[in-house]
Amino acid sequence: MTLVNRLVRGIRGATFIEKNEVESIIRGTKELLVEMVERNNICTEDICSVLFTSTLDLNAAFPALAARKLGWKYVPMLCSVEIDVPDSLRQCVRVLMQVNTCLEQHQIKHVYLKEAKKLRDDL
Repeated sequence: MTLVNRLVRGIRGATFIEKNEVESIIRGTKELLVEMVERNNICTEDICSVLFTSTLDLNAAFPALAARKLGWKYVPMLCSVEIDVPDSLRQCVRVLMQVNTCLEQHQIKHVYLKEAKKLRDDL
């Protein structure tokens, strides 16, 4: 890819985490990140930054640890708590990944796994 045709685009993703345990959070978040990267043909060098949020009931580990375990050493990341909206999906990690890409906005493949699929059933 040449830099001339590349733009910064956002890729969204979310997944349901089985248990509030370190291994469960890492495993589920890794699965989501790998799927986001593969579906959009992104390499680590293309990732500008990643914002993670998790629901209040997931506090055993930072979701960004999953990315570090994937080797994303130089990718800037930030973790935060999702707004606690009544009756919303619990045990959920959400991701906003900003990437350099040649894809047009309508070509981006956002990834919602497990129970999180209902968050964006329009996609």
